Amino acid sequence: MAKLTYSAIASVDGYVADEDGSFDWAAPDEEVHIFVNDLERPVGTYLYGRRMYEVMAYWETAHTLADQPPFMHDFAQIWQAANKIVYSKRLRTVTCARTRIERDFDAEAVLQMKGSRGRDISVGGPDLAAQAFQAGLVDECHLFVAPIVVGGGKEFLPDTLRLQLELLDERRFGNGFVFLRYRTRT
Repeated sequence: MAKLTYSAIASVDGYVADEDGSFDWAAPDEEVHIFVNDLERPVGTYLYGRRMYEVMAYWETAHTLADQPPFMHDFAQIWQAANKIVYSKRLRTVTCARTRIERDFDAEAVLQMKGSRGRDISVGGPDLAAQAFQAGLVDECHLFVAPIVVGGGKEFLPDTLRLQLELLDERRFGNGFVFLRYRTRT
C-alpha cells in the first residue's frame, strides 16, 4: 500500500506563508534541498490545491533556466516524473504534463489510490492536507522548521485540527532548519 505524506516548510511559529503571502524565507539551501530530493524520490503522485499547484508548476520548466545547480535539476526531474492531481473548482486548464484537475477532494478515491499505487503519494498545502488528515488518510507528516518567526499568515495546519503524532526521525541542518518526521496515530 502506498504511503500518503504531508510535507511542508514552516516558520518556528507555525506558518507556511507570512501575512503578505510570501514564503521566500522558506527557500531551502543546497543541503536541505538534497535531503528533500531524497525524501521525494518515492513519490509517484502529488495532490495539490490550486495555489500549491501554481507555486510548484515552476518545476515544469526549472531545468531550462541557465545556471541551475545540479540539485535543482534533480528535483525538477523527480517532480516532472510524478503524476499531479489538482483539486480546484476554479482552475480550467493545467500547464504541466502528467497533471489532471479534480473539482472536489474525494477521500474514497484517495484511499483507493493508496491501495492501488506502487509509489507513495504526497499532499501539498495546508488546506488540502487538513482534509486528508480529517479523513484519516495521512500516514506521515514531514515538517521542515525554518529558523524564523513571521508573526502571522497561513498556518501549517488549521488550529481546528487535532492530531496525535509519533516522532520517527529528526535532523538538524547547518542553516538552522530542523526536519521532523512524524507518523500519525489512530
